[in-house]
Amino acid sequence: MSTYLIQAESLRERLARPGCLVFDVRHDLTNPRAGREAYEAGHIPGALFLDSETQLSGTRTGQNGRHPLPDRADFASFMRTQGLSARVQVVAYDAGAGAMAARLWWMLRWLGHESVAILDGGLAAWQAAGGSLETGTRSPSVSEAQAVQGLRLAAQPAMPVVDAGAVLANIDQPRFTVLDARAPERFMGQVEPLDAVAGHIPGALNRPFGQNLDEHGRFKSPERLRAEFQELLGERLKHGIVHQCGSGVTACHNLFAMELAGLPGSSLYPGSWSEWCSRPDHPVATGA
Repeated sequence: MSTYLIQAESLRERLARPGCLVFDVRHDLTNPRAGREAYEAGHIPGALFLDSETQLSGTRTGQNGRHPLPDRADFASFMRTQGLSARVQVVAYDAGAGAMAARLWWMLRWLGHESVAILDGGLAAWQAAGGSLETGTRSPSVSEAQAVQGLRLAAQPAMPVVDAGAVLANIDQPRFTVLDARAPERFMGQVEPLDAVAGHIPGALNRPFGQNLDEHGRFKSPERLRAEFQELLGERLKHGIVHQCGSGVTACHNLFAMELAGLPGSSLYPGSWSEWCSRPDHPVATGA
């Protein structure tokens, strides 16, 4: 079973055996239809599509962020209908960078499912390795009985989360460090293409999620990632790290990279900046 990364060549071999679920989670934050259209135009044979705006997000209220988490029990029930059980290996892939795949990786870990891996390099790596594509749509072939016998929801979330209240209290009485995965210009408040307010949570540090990848678009080695996070965070690692981004998606990329680097235990602030800046009483910082 793979629990972090799987390479395209290994996935080709794994698909020849039963017990593997592949999910295409390609998504464009500026075009909600783009992911499904790309899937229909060509995807890894047998892969199912999951929509980040609907199936991987909960109900939006206007003050809970652009991609709020769904209810855990509801999400577990939905994933059972997709064929998820404790004995299934899950592989998630997106267009390449791994941001959307990391979100699904985190969500399945959140449910308590351990055997989930990200396809390193995404669909581009699959094609570069000679992998074929199929077109059209595919639906899960899961009977009602199979769905009932699917994944059992862990009693407690295997991946911890914090809410806006905890982040607000942390500003005056620091107990953890907030790590923002957005681009530097968004973090500093120079531009804001998606949310109503520009800037960052006071006290947060910035590590754009793309820094987790090498020049080939693959994840850096665990050793290299560990050295980089240790250089950035230093003694802060001992007191807890909370990951955030614009809407709780690319934050999972940094969290995944830390887990890959052997630095486990981080938490996620799911609402992230889109939730934070929706409240006028939340302080905003700009600059580095």
